[in-house]
Amino acid sequence: MRREAVSTGTEWEPRVGYSRAVRTGETIRVSGTTATDEDGDVVGVGDPAAQTDRALSNVVSAVEELGGRVEDVVRTRMYVVDADDWEAVGDVHGSFFRDVPVRPASTMVEVSRLIDPELLVEIEAEAVVEPGGEEESG
Repeated sequence: MRREAVSTGTEWEPRVGYSRAVRTGETIRVSGTTATDEDGDVVGVGDPAAQTDRALSNVVSAVEELGGRVEDVVRTRMYVVDADDWEAVGDVHGSFFRDVPVRPASTMVEVSRLIDPELLVEIEAEAVVEPGGEEESG
């Protein structure tokens, strides 16, 4: 099966051995994604809503780069360092998905920490693209 990947271009992907997102057939899987900009700097330090917005924007961008749309996202997993931030994180998640005809299945869990102490949220996602959509490349 053909595989297509999206990279952020950071040093971490080859070092750790992962891709930002991978498409196999009709399925797109997006790795844990944080609130970082093009230079890898954390966006929204201290603000879980701003970090969620940036992380989800990065997720959607990866899905789109692989031929999908926000409506194709079928699963999200949100990792937060403070469960008390659930409303701020959930409200932003809702702003991305509340108007999608079939909203994604979703999980939010509290974790003890993320890779950078400034990070408050990490999100991963899966999308399924309709058959006959954009042509796969390899």
